[in-house]
This record gives sequence, structure tokens and C-alpha cells, in this order.
Amino acid sequence: MLVKDIMNIIEKKYSKDAALSFDNVGLQVGAEEKEVRRIYLALDATDEVIAHAAAWNADMLITHHPMIFSPMKSVRQSDFIGRRIIRLIQQDISYYAMHTNYDVLGMAQLAGNLLELQDQEVLEASYFEGEIPEGIGRIGSLPTQMNLQECCDYVKEKLKLEHVKVFADFEDGSRQYHRMAVSPGSGKSMLDAALQKKAQILVTGDIDHHEGIDAVAQGLTIIDAGHYGTEYIFMDDIKSFLEAHTEQIDIKTERIAQPFHII
Repeated sequence: MLVKDIMNIIEKKYSKDAALSFDNVGLQVGAEEKEVRRIYLALDATDEVIAHAAAWNADMLITHHPMIFSPMKSVRQSDFIGRRIIRLIQQDISYYAMHTNYDVLGMAQLAGNLLELQDQEVLEASYFEGEIPEGIGRIGSLPTQMNLQECCDYVKEKLKLEHVKVFADFEDGSRQYHRMAVSPGSGKSMLDAALQKKAQILVTGDIDHHEGIDAVAQGLTIIDAGHYGTEYIFMDDIKSFLEAHTEQIDIKTERIAQPFHII
């Protein structure tokens, strides 16, 4: 199969039209006519990921987060993005990113299903297929009511995480939770939507001090499971998708590892 064939398969399900306006999705480096026998999947196109893809003799690298977000006036070895572009070209690896189009048409539902939310709704609609709304995040009911500790343990178990950060009213130890929202990645912009849809608890990442305490003041508990911790699920999901829709292509995922250490 050619790169353009892989792109057509992806975009038939995860339309580029669903991407948010700020985003940059699609083929970023390489040739559409290149033959593909090996695809490497990762969350980010880091130096390490590109080295791993090259060592495995990958023909195509697909990531969730785009390597190129802003316009570039030059491609130089001394610039870290330029260095990565040069390495991809030198290794003849075509590079493709599927970001918020996948968030809207795949990641949100996947996260909601992993957390086993019942009667799911779109948290914030941003795209419509006919009359059907799609968008960032999901909200629904937990399988059973839980206290805060049980919710935290539940999220860690379902997302296979060692730890989470929590913003909550810890003096209200009797509070029971049943309505949960999830917004994988950076959920700062989803706080209002979660409050409007009467979420009691929001699972997301990248919540800072002010957003966290302001959410709690409005009755919304936050479980910050991390940007990576809520999005690494992309790799296995797209691996399964591509294996089901392609033939005679080897697909490998980057190892799962948080990009930081807690010391």
C-alpha cells in the first residue's frame, strides 16, 4: 500500500474536517506515493520516537500530536523541529499526524468506554455528521456511586496509571459521585462544559492551580490523570484500526512511558 492509501483509510473514518480550527493534521513530511510496509505509532514525534522508527525501518510514522503546529520559515539542523524533519527525510519516513480530528471522532468515545460511563453524551459538540453531534469529551453515569477515593482508584485502574492529581473539597468526605465527565489531553477549556452538563467530577489533564481551585469552588472535582495518561490509549486503538483495514503491513507502537518522573 502507498502512503496515500493509508491516508485515505484514516481520513474516511477520522475526517480532517473534524479537526479544530487551530490544528494542523495530515501528512506533514514525506511522499504520498511511497510504498508502506511498516508503520510506527506514537503519541509524539520526539527525537527518541523518530530514532526508534528509523531503527525498526519504518516507512511511515503516525502520531497523535502534530510535530509541526506553527508556520516555519526555515528547516535547520540547529532547530529541534528542523532536526526532526531532516531526520525523517534522511530515513525516508513519511510522517502523518491525526490530532483533534481523532479527539472528536475517536478519543472521546474510547475514553468514555474505558471508564465504562453509562448513557454517554458529547461533552462539547464541535462537529456534526448529519444530525449527529460529535465533539471533545464525554459525560455519563458511573456504573455505581463512588466516594472520592473510590473514584481515584477506579480511574487509575481503568487507565492503568500509578497516580493522579486531585482537586477536591477534601472536607466533604461523605460526597458520593455518579456523574463523570472525561476530556483526554488538556481539559482546561472543558471546565465550563462540564459544569453546564452537571458533571460532579472531570477526568482530564493539564489542570493548573487556579483552574483547579476555581473548579472546586463551583462544585466540580477534578482528577488530573495527565495529558499523556489520558491519551496514550491512541496507540493501541489506531494499531487495531489499521490492522483491521490494511493487509501485509507490520505495525508497531512506541513503548508506554510517562514523559516525566515524580521524584
